[in-house]
Amino acid sequence: MHSPTLHTPRLTLRPMIAADFPAYAAFMASTRSQGMGGPFDERAAWGMFCHEIACWSLFGHGGLTVTRTDTDEAVGVVEINAGPLFPESELGWQLYEGHEGQGFATEAARALRDWAFANLPLPSLVSYAGPENLASQAVARRLGAVLDPNAPVQDAGDLVWRHRKGAA
Repeated sequence: MHSPTLHTPRLTLRPMIAADFPAYAAFMASTRSQGMGGPFDERAAWGMFCHEIACWSLFGHGGLTVTRTDTDEAVGVVEINAGPLFPESELGWQLYEGHEGQGFATEAARALRDWAFANLPLPSLVSYAGPENLASQAVARRLGAVLDPNAPVQDAGDLVWRHRKGAA
């Protein structure tokens, strides 16, 4: 499956391209990636970037670059991850430095979640967040996700937020 281009009132979620890698790598090299196991060096960031793209061919979903529609500036990434490193299909989001607190993560994640539930045979998705990552937990709550204490975790200590089809 080819990755779609999705639109919200303020954002465009589009297929990732090579020109997106410098901003992605800068995020992964920063302390902002600690909740994902980072910071990561450029080699590891490249592998993760390629994973975002490859998931579209392998699973029919993957990562999209999130841009502001008015300026075309990349503000982050939203993705549905799958594969051997993920116990379940994960809805994830990352915002680049300076783009927090504007509702971009919620808006982008909602658009991708809704697309996934309309186009893929997924009864639910999960989002993983460390107990200290209050911002990601707030996004999950705004999306209507609920804590699932019985779900398998990706990393020890993760909280698992469950998104159910039709529940949002």
